[in-house]
Amino acid sequence: MSEAAYGRIRSKKRKDRTANLIALVVVVLFAILVLFPIWWIFRTSLMTNAEIYKYPPSLLPADWLFSNYEKTLEVFKFWKYLWNTMIIIVPSCLAGTFTATLCGYAFARLRFRGKKWIWALCVGSMLLPAMVTLIPLYIGWTRGLGLHDSYLPLILPYFCGGGAFNIFLIRQFIVSIPRELDQAATIDGAGYFRILFSIIMPAIRPAMIVVALFIFIGLWNDLLQQMIYINASDKFTIALGLTNFRGQLKQDWSLTMAATCMSFAPGVIFYVIGQKYFVEGITLTGMKS
Repeated sequence: MSEAAYGRIRSKKRKDRTANLIALVVVVLFAILVLFPIWWIFRTSLMTNAEIYKYPPSLLPADWLFSNYEKTLEVFKFWKYLWNTMIIIVPSCLAGTFTATLCGYAFARLRFRGKKWIWALCVGSMLLPAMVTLIPLYIGWTRGLGLHDSYLPLILPYFCGGGAFNIFLIRQFIVSIPRELDQAATIDGAGYFRILFSIIMPAIRPAMIVVALFIFIGLWNDLLQQMIYINASDKFTIALGLTNFRGQLKQDWSLTMAATCMSFAPGVIFYVIGQKYFVEGITLTGMKS
């Protein structure tokens, strides 16, 4: 190898290391920007109210008052709210994931009249703002079916496909699976459901976990619909309970932030457990159409 070629290789490696270092610094800076508000909430939850208003503010509490969480649990019914939230989320995640899989399988593998039009409507519905359907759905659930102060309006929609985006996600995954597997199973006498449960579902497990994550996050953060359909305080979810708790305490920010930390902790834990499948699902979605 000539000296000039060797010099170009070294120069290229040097540029690559510099670019990687710059990219790393940028990623770290953005990570700090994203995580800083979470840290600020956590450190505030461990301070006294006098220390919170001290200027200039400190990044670390003088005394780590974990007793604030004990005081918060005395007035914030966290476990009750968590149980109520799980009553909504668990059946919705299970039903939404399963029905989205059925719909995605139908669009990806089956042939039926009007398939292209129905698929176009399904995908197009993702462009429809949720606020447009909010009032008609409320009238239908409450006046039409009499489901006042009930969890059912929040759960039952997930028994009907799990949402257009979730169907789209599952369908894209199934399309990426070779049809030869279906054909081989058909020759062996397998029907549509046998193919779905024995071949398709094991292959698209990352997508199904991603769908469950999306449904979980959506319901966990869905304050608006929960506020509309749930009125009794003993049925409050985490989102409603935290909103009500914040209104009661007014300026007691240490307990408010402690309740906030407890409220988002289960969602963060659930995401951390499933983040591998979440990233994999987002990466592979749409690779084939």
